[in-house]
Amino acid sequence: MPRYVSLGELPHKHHTQFRKPDGGLYTEQLFSTRGFSGPMSTLYHVHQPTEVIGFEDRGSVALTYLEDEPLRHRHLKTRLMKPVGDAVSGRVPLMGNQDVEWHQVYAATQMDTFYKNADGDECLFIHDGEGTLESLFGNIQFHAGDYLVIPRGTIYKLHFRMLPVRMLAIVSFGPIGVPKRYRNEFGQLLEHAPYTERDIRPPHSLHTHAEREPSSVLIRARSRLTLYHYPFHPCDVVGWDGFVFPFAFSIHDFSPITGKLHMPPPIHQTFDGHNFVICSFCPRMLDYHPQAIAIPYNHSNVDSDEVLYYVNDKFGSRKGIEEGSITVHPLGIPHGPQPGAVEAALGHTKTEELAVMVDTFHPFRMTKESREIEDPNYWKSWQTG
Repeated sequence: MPRYVSLGELPHKHHTQFRKPDGGLYTEQLFSTRGFSGPMSTLYHVHQPTEVIGFEDRGSVALTYLEDEPLRHRHLKTRLMKPVGDAVSGRVPLMGNQDVEWHQVYAATQMDTFYKNADGDECLFIHDGEGTLESLFGNIQFHAGDYLVIPRGTIYKLHFRMLPVRMLAIVSFGPIGVPKRYRNEFGQLLEHAPYTERDIRPPHSLHTHAEREPSSVLIRARSRLTLYHYPFHPCDVVGWDGFVFPFAFSIHDFSPITGKLHMPPPIHQTFDGHNFVICSFCPRMLDYHPQAIAIPYNHSNVDSDEVLYYVNDKFGSRKGIEEGSITVHPLGIPHGPQPGAVEAALGHTKTEELAVMVDTFHPFRMTKESREIEDPNYWKSWQTG
């Protein structure tokens, strides 16, 4: 995020002595991205973050993809999934490529250890439920409809007030950020952007755990899990500042851009990653030309896959879609409204749709888990006979 944040206690200058009440030194840690050239934050720990009392291998999390799959439009019905695991162990991989992975979650239990993804940034979309994101950067309260953007290497744990909870976990092997066209040369969001810095919710409170009691962190690195054991609580930070931190953003705070005639999908863009974008389709006024066709026109997916997660069932251009549906429209074949949808939409002035979209510029490969919840007849929904 192009924004400076500080929280807790800090020394006057970087790399200078910063002492505890008992006279000992706090431990400074630089949390840097892209070496020493990208955004970074500086954290001050009660304990040495390098001190470890043990670790154990927890196995591979590399995705296994289906081979020799014919090209087709797909409809995945996540309502067929049962609650299982927590916000990490309950991740069901549905698709992925060299840039990004899509995991579906229907969490049944609370996380019993902290988690760190050293492979990539994470964008979690909370479909329902609310709770607290606890991290070494501090706490963030979250609610249904929130995106939680968590930088690579962040130690965190989700606490839900009630379970089960549905959510998406989008894992990006590059940074997730704000589209450049929304920002000026100084990184500030522009007036025509669909949200502002006020909508971004960084950690709001820092709870320093100074106790020296054993704790564990499950680390994902190189597509493998390792459980690290520490002699202290991982959230022992007394203060930090910089440009790297987790944050929340509500899909309900996205301000849709509307027009006289139908606007293309880039106007829904919310975040971007390396070779993919994340978009938010939100309730909005529809096109106001007297002869406007107020739903998407047919378009050819020549160079990108389009995946939509339907947060509600009010998408006017799709038939047979329910809350929790996922449609996968792959590159190579066109898609658009199903028969009858255009006529049915004429005269409508508003849509109540709510959906999250990921467009990729390298093909998504599907997993065997995706096949288990696939509607095999979705491709027939464009037939007119």
